[in-house]
Amino acid sequence: MEVCSSDGFNVTLREFGCEQCLLSRPDGSSSFIQGVKERSQEQCVRETCEASLLSSLHPRSSLTLILQVLHNDGSLLSCFLNAACMAFMDAGLPMSCLFCGVTCAIASDGQVITDPTATQEKESRALLTFAIDSTEQKVLMSSTKGSFSVHELQECIAISQMASEKIFQFYRESVQRRYSKTL
Repeated sequence: MEVCSSDGFNVTLREFGCEQCLLSRPDGSSSFIQGVKERSQEQCVRETCEASLLSSLHPRSSLTLILQVLHNDGSLLSCFLNAACMAFMDAGLPMSCLFCGVTCAIASDGQVITDPTATQEKESRALLTFAIDSTEQKVLMSSTKGSFSVHELQECIAISQMASEKIFQFYRESVQRRYSKTL
């Protein structure tokens, strides 16, 4: 839409887009370009959050979650998932369960690496990220890239479930530190 201002200059206005979704894209003055990879990660985070949030308790509410990458040294999707869960906990949002993200890389020799660095991700033949719930340690979401066998998939799920225990322990300790009266 083009509007003529009082001083005679043409001013271009962007249309403001609004849609009902959990994670909205920022509408600001700076350009924000998302590729296929970013949209896929956004969808994984959105669907995991929607699966654990008890949104029926607040039917006319809106929630905006903004995750900003400051530094990427690998395991980005699992970092997004962990940051989202901790943000929900900090906000006191009702959830059916907590969740965490765990990334596994399968090296060319078949070795499974948890929480791989960006270099290890590039050198791996497969990259698998899982969202694990805190109550039954079920897989809420999976995102995979590369080639792997069914046995390797099962091994990565088992390793991710074991690693999730440490992440949930970190959540507990973080909440205790934040809300402890002895600080």
